Amino acid sequence: MKAAPFEYTRVSTLAEACELLSEHGGDAKLIAGGQSLVPMMAMRLARPAWLVDINRLEELKHVELRGDALVVGAAVRQCVIERNADAVRSLPLMNRALKWVGHVQTRNRGTVGGSVVHADPSAEIPLVACVLDATLVLQDTSGRSEVAAREFFFAPMVTAIAPEQCLAEIRFPVWDAPRVGCSFEEVSIRHGDFALVSACAQVALDADGKCVRAALGIGGASPFPHALPEIGAMLEGKVLDDMLIEDAAVAVAGLIDPDGDLHATAEYRRFLARMLAMRVLKAAAEDAAGKGAK
Repeated sequence: MKAAPFEYTRVSTLAEACELLSEHGGDAKLIAGGQSLVPMMAMRLARPAWLVDINRLEELKHVELRGDALVVGAAVRQCVIERNADAVRSLPLMNRALKWVGHVQTRNRGTVGGSVVHADPSAEIPLVACVLDATLVLQDTSGRSEVAAREFFFAPMVTAIAPEQCLAEIRFPVWDAPRVGCSFEEVSIRHGDFALVSACAQVALDADGKCVRAALGIGGASPFPHALPEIGAMLEGKVLDDMLIEDAAVAVAGLIDPDGDLHATAEYRRFLARMLAMRVLKAAAEDAAGKGAK
């Protein structure tokens, strides 16, 4: 199939994009990388009357450290994050996750913000945003507002963003600790396919090897990325030995309510969530321990 007829505008400022969104509302869609929107238009699952191209907006292409956060413009290509020195150093969990995002060609065009706003429950970038408790900055003609990533996702491809709003940037908290480790894993039918279940974890250890901070989340099993702060609270102040990690993984299986479909049953997804949680927690703890205390 081919896309339904639409009008096309390439804007030169974010303000101009917001004006068009305000004018056309739900009939307009922003496009930057197009890795999700274009296939949906080709299958006529999306039929925007107006396509607003924001590819030339340099104001949406920044990657910079601001205080205790790495701030990423919504139109930054995923491949840029893979190679950016500040991102690699301060946001290693994102770097681990990006290896699972589609293929090289996908990441060369796909944007960080596009993945977040598209809100596929199996997508890796939204899961990282939720696990790290990132802040999303939205803009419209009246100015900017902020929403926590954990409050942004409602259902598959349904978010808190209004039709007249544009995602401007994402602020990822940077953990200020000498021994921080992370891991990202997923199971899919083939590499590059949508994840049946994904899991990621980030932990910080003190000089004695005790966990001082932990974050874990599960993707693909529920209608939206599922951060699990209960697991972080369970691990903090303790040594992350095999028994504790196994207990945490069992708790993960009890905290999620997986969906079943033609690719996997709900119980199989629950099993995968438990196994992947165990795997990423162990790998993140080993990663942190290997960095040594200063």
